[in-house]
Amino acid sequence: MAFLKFLISKRFLLHAAAAIGLIVLLLISTFIGLSIYTHHRESKATPDFTGLKENQLIDLVQSNNLRYKIIDSVHINGKTPGVVVDQTPNAGALVKEDRTIFFTINAYSSEQVPMPRLIDASLRNAEATLESYGLKIGELIYIPSEYSQLILGQHYKGKPIEPGTLLSKGSEIDLLIGKGLSNKKTNIPELIGLGFEEANSICQSNMLSIGASVYDKSIETEEDSLSAFIWKQSPQNNELSNRKVRLGSSINIWLTNDSTKVEAFRIELEEAIEEAEQDQQQ
Repeated sequence: MAFLKFLISKRFLLHAAAAIGLIVLLLISTFIGLSIYTHHRESKATPDFTGLKENQLIDLVQSNNLRYKIIDSVHINGKTPGVVVDQTPNAGALVKEDRTIFFTINAYSSEQVPMPRLIDASLRNAEATLESYGLKIGELIYIPSEYSQLILGQHYKGKPIEPGTLLSKGSEIDLLIGKGLSNKKTNIPELIGLGFEEANSICQSNMLSIGASVYDKSIETEEDSLSAFIWKQSPQNNELSNRKVRLGSSINIWLTNDSTKVEAFRIELEEAIEEAEQDQQQ
């Protein structure tokens, strides 16, 4: 009876009403809070950042309560360096606030690749090699040669280019290709004392090519070969024969770092010329 009397007492009813009111207030506060939070975190469409530089996209990122990170760069010819070329999520995708947008930008400098060696390769192999390096074939220049359909020279912007030289990916390489010997003839150039590259350039300008290259014992390392010079050539350029060769012919060369060989060869050649002149006079 006492407990029942307590349950219906004014004091109990006031406490019960206060407790119920507090619970209702907490529930209402929770629902309001959830509503606000849900609205705050509702999804919105991702802006299109394509074509923007980093200093341009920052304001757009911040105004949409997003974050960003540049994760990669590629080189695309014709596009402004530093601009966004790809984004994840894509433009228009629904994202919530604080989502990180990942960007790929166009590189500020093109990717560099080494120039491969193409000389003595077939055109088909040269095409495949250039493609594997990310380079392109430019002009095909056919010149007289004993070696038909072989690559005799590789040029970049009109000048010979050495293997290993760094180039921008996508650069065009002109190829000099043999087309067989010509019936026309030309004088044999004097190559004695020249380095390989200079001799090769002179031969090409005369529609000739370098044949065999023989290095003597003075050449042991790659550095030695770079400083080597020609001390003997065949066929020779001299006053004895006044000989001409067909366009496309090759000249064999002997290379050394021993300067005495050049002088000895010149003396030998001069003696041969003197003997021939004496024979003619007799």
